[in-house]
Amino acid sequence: MIALAHRIQKVQPSATLAITAKAAELRAAGRDIIALSVGEPDFPTPDAARQAGIDAINSGFTRYTAVAGIPELRQAVADKFRNDNGLDYQAADVLVSTGGKQCLYNLLQAMINPDDEVIIPAPYWVSYPDMVRLAEGKPVMVATTAASDFKITPQQLEQAITQQSRLLVLNSPSNPTGMAYSAAELAALGEVVRRHPQLAVVSDDMYEKILFDAKPFATFAQVNPDLKERTITCNGVSKAWCMTGWRIGFCAGPRHLIAAMAKIQGQSTSNPNAIAQKAALAALTGPQDALAEMVATYAARRRWLVDALNAIEGADCLLPDGAFYVFPAVAGWIGRTTPQGETLADDVALCSWLLEAAGVALVPGTAFGAPGFVRFSYAIEQERLEEAVRRIEAAVATLAHT
Repeated sequence: MIALAHRIQKVQPSATLAITAKAAELRAAGRDIIALSVGEPDFPTPDAARQAGIDAINSGFTRYTAVAGIPELRQAVADKFRNDNGLDYQAADVLVSTGGKQCLYNLLQAMINPDDEVIIPAPYWVSYPDMVRLAEGKPVMVATTAASDFKITPQQLEQAITQQSRLLVLNSPSNPTGMAYSAAELAALGEVVRRHPQLAVVSDDMYEKILFDAKPFATFAQVNPDLKERTITCNGVSKAWCMTGWRIGFCAGPRHLIAAMAKIQGQSTSNPNAIAQKAALAALTGPQDALAEMVATYAARRRWLVDALNAIEGADCLLPDGAFYVFPAVAGWIGRTTPQGETLADDVALCSWLLEAAGVALVPGTAFGAPGFVRFSYAIEQERLEEAVRRIEAAVATLAHT
């Protein structure tokens, strides 16, 4: 048998993809499965982006491009950061990659040496720790609580920093909690970062445009301009422009670091998809009308879902600021016994049982570093969302206390 590299032993498969695969198996077997596990908008890609992709194909724009992205898209990204976030970047400070995930992967490969520490507030997006491990770094998870809206405090950050700390990961609005940092909260974190010159910050802003209740968006380098040269800001077209399958992410940061990340990309995937780059350019520069309707729809679903979950005994759900997830505590459902006599020992067992018993796919909080919680995605039509909650409520009602 061919021996595997030691690094792969440290990496876990994506929990969200595993749940999605199991749901697909059940659906193929004829089950009616409602998937609330996938972080994918249920709105269409904007017309301008779709047409730009078609035009790119028809015009023969199907060859290799510059590794870091076509110049006009890099410039559009720089313009986006300037216009939306007050960040002054040039096209040379921008890298376009095959999704936001590749931006983060390139960053870690370019920055992290063996045993360097990366501070990751929990709950966290499932891929952060394993990407750190693939770079042979050490993920340092800092547990947050509902009392702080699942956001790391300056005191927690100060306590987590050591001489080996190289990077702090901030994700706002958050996957999985939907919570967003305010400008004041980012300024307070900036005060801590400022005291530790070895520490850089990566701001994952993928859900920037999906914020509710007129809450203003703030990003770390915008609030702490003196720390801009120690900050990498990541974003993409997947969520706001409903382009998950097009796989275009982008980031901006110190030019020498962006160049190093482009070198990594050049020796791995090379350029992102040429057709998708043209579509992303149209998304960024074309009409933005559809965004407001999408955000309003998600805001209404969010309020309905939070109220519906809090009405079920044993669940406790905060109202998120943005994204399209809720992250309820379900400790009241864990430890109970199913009609088949199985005790649901943890959130992983709970989600597995709900998939089989209720036909609803959720992601256990353990995958996000938060046992005792589950993530619901409400990027699904309201009727199916309501049916999913009815099924869950009925299934939970069959559980016996032990």
